[in-house]
Amino acid sequence: MSTATAVSSQESFAELFEESLSRQEMRAGEVITAEVVRIDQNFVIVNAGLKSESYIPIDEFRNDRGDVEVNSGDYVQVAIDALEDGYGETRLSRDKAKRIAAWNDLEKALNEGSLVTGVISGRVKGGLTVMTNGIRAFLPGSLVDMRPVKDTAPYEGKEFEFKVIKLDRKRNNVVVSRRAVLEETMGEEREKLLSTLQEGKVIKGIVKNITDYGAFVDLGGIDGLLHITDLAWRRVRHPSEVLAVGDEIESKVLKFDQEKNRVSLGLKQLGEDPWIGISRRYPNGTRLFGKVTNITDYGAFVEVEQGIEGLVHVSEMDWTNKNIHPTKVVQLGDEVEVMILEIDEDRRRISLGMKQCMSNPWDDFAINHKKGDKVRGQIKSITDFGVFIGLEGGIDGLVHLSDLSWSESGEDAVRRFKKGDEVEAVVLSIDVERERISLGVKQMEGDPFTNFIATHEKNSLVRGTVKSVDARGAVVSLSEEVEGYLRASEFATHRVDDLSAVLKEGEEVEALIINVDRKSRSINLSIRAKDQVEQSEAMQKLASEAATGTTNLGALLKAKLNEQKQ
Repeated sequence: MSTATAVSSQESFAELFEESLSRQEMRAGEVITAEVVRIDQNFVIVNAGLKSESYIPIDEFRNDRGDVEVNSGDYVQVAIDALEDGYGETRLSRDKAKRIAAWNDLEKALNEGSLVTGVISGRVKGGLTVMTNGIRAFLPGSLVDMRPVKDTAPYEGKEFEFKVIKLDRKRNNVVVSRRAVLEETMGEEREKLLSTLQEGKVIKGIVKNITDYGAFVDLGGIDGLLHITDLAWRRVRHPSEVLAVGDEIESKVLKFDQEKNRVSLGLKQLGEDPWIGISRRYPNGTRLFGKVTNITDYGAFVEVEQGIEGLVHVSEMDWTNKNIHPTKVVQLGDEVEVMILEIDEDRRRISLGMKQCMSNPWDDFAINHKKGDKVRGQIKSITDFGVFIGLEGGIDGLVHLSDLSWSESGEDAVRRFKKGDEVEAVVLSIDVERERISLGVKQMEGDPFTNFIATHEKNSLVRGTVKSVDARGAVVSLSEEVEGYLRASEFATHRVDDLSAVLKEGEEVEALIINVDRKSRSINLSIRAKDQVEQSEAMQKLASEAATGTTNLGALLKAKLNEQKQ
């Protein structure tokens, strides 16, 4: 039809017109038929069989596009707006006639259970508004679809069929339901679908709703759930990355519960599983480029091929920065080079490494340095067990407390160092696999202990100063950085219960080295042994002189005994 409420033919219009002319009484609000006499720029002039022609604003005859819907000679239905408006004219309204007809259609639809067409025009509290033939109706949120709808945006502005479920003409109140229409239309489709539905079948459907965990697909009478993990072989952060409401898709039936009418669908199952044979395609050690698809606190996920992602753990990102946050190294969407470290096909996991595609500074250091080399660097940190020194390539070497000084304890020696100091050290060991470099500061100088025992072997006579003494023994300083220990039992041939009673700090003593322990770096001394050696040597000398007759043996022995007593 050319107009929204025009009668189907000119003959029927003419009949209605003649009928309206024959009416004896007219009243406001009544709908009558009128003939369009002419149309000017602002008005449509009609003849309704009244005393004079009536002028109706032309805008009341425009459609949604702004086009005028009538021509001269057409018959249209109009409503009497007012009889004798004070100027002797009767006001007619095309809009009111359409509105009255629309309300009549809604009442008929309510009584007969027929459907009406409308456009969802906006949101209101508790639901949506629907425009149907110029009448604003209310669509409760619970009646928009078969399932509760959280996001109504995909429905707005679209035309649907509705059932009128409540109407109050006096209060201009109309309530409609789309769900009731769906329940009716889906009944037959559901039965047909359920009779043919089976696991493994590929089926078409329309995406009707998207949630954080997946998408609901209208299969025609029944909805199926397409879980986020079954959208693609790759990692999908949100279903909206893959689907949109209204998309028509094909999916595979993964599971069908006939008792509960629940259908689980899969989209990725339409293609081949890319994980099959991946170990053959990418042996360990393979280097390739991929795209960063997700970043977490513990690493970054990289897509190495369509549907295949691997994890670059934070510890595999950089050789030197072990605790750096992944966002300091990569960003979403970055193309990065990675190495396959390990593939677990059963668990569908790939361990990737980024640092393995870069030069290993530990290897470089081992190539350029050997044990005994001298290195220089700044102190990066000081701990309870040693000093870390920054080396070339961004790596650190450790000087253990025990390697700070030959003479001081590590706890005392470390107090002489502070963060930022530049120090020189000797490379003691390099362990590339464990990423450890041991350094020594004291080794920059010769070992005073080693140097001392090189010239003072066991049974050598040494001279020293008593550094400390107690009842059981004394510490004797033999050189600036070498000490020996004199036990009380080694002081004299006779028993000494308290060495501190006969020996004082600062006294100089001569003693014999009776033991050297290189491992514990200790030297044991004995004055008693020294005296015994001297006595033995004196006796041998006397015996030798007596044999030649040059000395009175008895007199010499007596003199020697007197000497020892003094």
